[in-house]
Amino acid sequence: MSVRVLNFGCRLNTWEGEVMRGHAQEAGLADTIIVNTCAVTAEAERQARQAVRKARRENPSATIVVTGCAAQIRPDAWGAMAEVDRVVGNQEKLEAATWIGVAHPRVAVSDIMQAREAAAHLVTEFAGRARAFVQVQQGCDHRCTFCIIPYGRGPSRSVAIGEVVAQARALTEAGYQELVLTGVDITAYGPDLPGAPTLGQMIRRLLALVPELKRLRLSSLDPVEIDDDLWRLIAEEPRLMPHLHLSVQAGDDMILKRMKRRHLRADVLAVTRRARDLRPGIAFGADLIAGFPTETEAMAANTRALVEEAGLDFLHVFPFSAREGTPAARMPQLDGRLISERAARLREAGEAASRRFYEGRVGAEAELLVEREGEGHTEHFAPARLVSGSVAPGRVGRVRITAAGARGLLAEAA
Repeated sequence: MSVRVLNFGCRLNTWEGEVMRGHAQEAGLADTIIVNTCAVTAEAERQARQAVRKARRENPSATIVVTGCAAQIRPDAWGAMAEVDRVVGNQEKLEAATWIGVAHPRVAVSDIMQAREAAAHLVTEFAGRARAFVQVQQGCDHRCTFCIIPYGRGPSRSVAIGEVVAQARALTEAGYQELVLTGVDITAYGPDLPGAPTLGQMIRRLLALVPELKRLRLSSLDPVEIDDDLWRLIAEEPRLMPHLHLSVQAGDDMILKRMKRRHLRADVLAVTRRARDLRPGIAFGADLIAGFPTETEAMAANTRALVEEAGLDFLHVFPFSAREGTPAARMPQLDGRLISERAARLREAGEAASRRFYEGRVGAEAELLVEREGEGHTEHFAPARLVSGSVAPGRVGRVRITAAGARGLLAEAA
């Protein structure tokens, strides 16, 4: 083993994991395990701790470095683990000097709230992945009452358009046919850059300057921060995939207000309606939280009803997890069993919605990016498996949808 990276959580962590792998390999490190943690839920932290302990059992002589949002927020707790050799902050982990084999403090975590720039790094390989990620933004200026992530990522800051284009071009030249623009809050892109470009303006320039890029996908979007240029791209640009993932979180206005979200239920309905008018057949993913403090059964029912009313096709359901230091952790909490029950019912609604989407695609043609032997995702980000014919991993191929299953589509190469 030379350098192994264990990523938890978001796509931004995946991108950062490749930056760290590159720095560590260039520094000549060997027998090193980097655990890139997530802090979005208590479960995410538990899984990371479990991974650290397993890594130490299986690799007693390895150097174990813990980084990521959980390490940034609680460095001393991670430093107290006997299995951990070093704790590195979210700023430090992206600096080449951190990985050079010289003496370093065991815990090196700076004040992330003082960060003012999103460092650009040229990544040309994502080990074992058919789609590649491009960081366009970092940090968050919002303060949703349930979320600890701003304290792990710092203030919002954007990557300059020229650097985004250079990264996209390098990945495309390396053979990637699909790129995903990622960040903590990508619809906040631009106001800190000269000329204050919007996310849509940046994407328009990116697509114009990298004409060989076949598919572009976006990570999670705030429903009320989609700018006019992005709306035009949704309507007119075939290389922008017909799939939007929305940070919805709830379908009840009182809960949304207690979350300090920037949208209401009607805003989600308006966004999905407008997108379908501009791009018929577009698919929607959404993040939803079950069991937020003070949530009544009627409020939970409003969120379940939104799934069908807004036509949400793919759900990421999170049982509410109180994060120390957030306002929601001080609100009246629901019983854990009730939270689990509501999460299960919300997942059932999501599964029913996904099945409807899959069934509606039977007989249609699709463009499938194959990620592993015979399996991948269509342009709508629907999982699909080839039952006849073949498309090489990492390539996009034309397929015909032959059947719908509980977990995705069956297809044959066209």
